Amino acid sequence: MITLCKTEDVKEGNSKGFEVNGTFLFAVKKDKQLHLYHNRCPHLGTPLEWEEDRFLEGDGALIRCATHGALFEIDSGQCLVGPCKGKTLHAIAFEIQEGELVIDESRLKQPMAF
Repeated sequence: MITLCKTEDVKEGNSKGFEVNGTFLFAVKKDKQLHLYHNRCPHLGTPLEWEEDRFLEGDGALIRCATHGALFEIDSGQCLVGPCKGKTLHAIAFEIQEGELVIDESRLKQPMAF
């Protein structure tokens, strides 16, 4: 198991990026729930953030791709607007152990198609 961070490191309504063995991920906390995704837009495979740890649009209600402005639901990763409408972000299964966000290393495999 790999520890990404303490759950308190991802503040409510915010996001945080991670790099683990060359794979880029990000977490978002919404309504006290954490969501973890590969940091890869399903349109072109580009990173989503527009600045370090900045994956959300202005009011923090949606995930925004910095490349083409696609908007994704935080809870499901579903693209609502943009060139990848109807596709989803690749979610990563995780566990919370003793207040830490942890993943199984086998979960780091990225989807190849975009």
